Amino acid sequence: MQTRQTERTGPLAGVRVVELAGIGPGPFAAMLLADLGADVVRVDRPGGAGLGVDPAKDLTNRNKRSVLVDLKAPEGPAAVLDLVERADILVEGYRPGVAERLGVGPERCLARNPRLVYGRMTGWGQDGPLAHTAGHDIGYIAVTGALGMIGPDPDGPPTVPANLVGDYAGGSLYLVVGVLAALQHARTHGEGQVVDAAIVDGTAHLTSMIHAMLAAGGWQDRRGSNLLDGGCPFYGVYETSDGGHMAVGALEHRFYAEFARLLDLQDADGLRGDLARWPELREAVAARFRSRTRAEWTEVFEGTDACVAPVLSLREAPAHPHLAARATFAEHGGLVQPAPAPRFSVTPGTLRTGPALPGADTAAVARDWAVPALCPAPDVPPTQESKTA
Repeated sequence: MQTRQTERTGPLAGVRVVELAGIGPGPFAAMLLADLGADVVRVDRPGGAGLGVDPAKDLTNRNKRSVLVDLKAPEGPAAVLDLVERADILVEGYRPGVAERLGVGPERCLARNPRLVYGRMTGWGQDGPLAHTAGHDIGYIAVTGALGMIGPDPDGPPTVPANLVGDYAGGSLYLVVGVLAALQHARTHGEGQVVDAAIVDGTAHLTSMIHAMLAAGGWQDRRGSNLLDGGCPFYGVYETSDGGHMAVGALEHRFYAEFARLLDLQDADGLRGDLARWPELREAVAARFRSRTRAEWTEVFEGTDACVAPVLSLREAPAHPHLAARATFAEHGGLVQPAPAPRFSVTPGTLRTGPALPGADTAAVARDWAVPALCPAPDVPPTQESKTA
């Protein structure tokens, strides 16, 4: 693995971002902007976010700088507005109305900087019956239909996909797309705007292809019964003799033929084409995979077009030969972590700094952004002379 620490050269070099500290998809979105070269200043609150995560290991705060501002203090909002005046993008993940109550809502920020892109990251969105209700990823993907279609067992519960589908795919990535699109508009027309990135909206949007298949009759509204949800015996996960697993994605006929040949399946074509015999095919595939270890099957399928791969753990993934060759993971400050993505031929994103520690960059940001209010002069006790003057 490579350690990459270079000058800021990403495609967003020169873009200034203010991130009002939060948890989950907002920080991840800001991290992605920072990975791509933006100067992201995270406004941390005194006392931290309260999650109990060691700030030195919070990778979502890498490539950023941090200042400490108490937004509930009389001078707090003014300091943030001074940053906003010099920023291109602001990212916040409060419940609707909280930023307004703190004095840093869209109206005040856009009045201070009419070209500002104000990105709002929430689960339910800025309006609607649930807008002010608490929630988490699992609830957002539940009501959009996304959770209900994940899992191989039509009669069992859905499979929870960590918080990747809602928080990060439906949330962070849509926020990043939104603020960058709005930034293009602002730079073309001189007009800022508010971007309302709701996880329910983004997650629903992710299911567009499935809705198309449903409308065309190519998808049953029942999990574990379709081509891509584990219902198909040649698109799924199988256990090996040592308790490992192999992932099979041999959908196209030519890939399936190679898969069947290497697995030594009997009557492979007949089983594939007859849906009534799919349970028989599933059992045959499962029995074959149970006959060898994960490592043995990995060697069998390595470098072929059978579309079979070992299921690796988070700790195993960085050592996979392909990922290692591409430096998909990097090491910085003793922390192994995913490298910036995607890749650019001229302006590559870089891994420049580790997680920003709360308040560690206050003085540097005050200087670089010309916001002296971030570093008010300390109270100096009066001297004896001044007392008697």
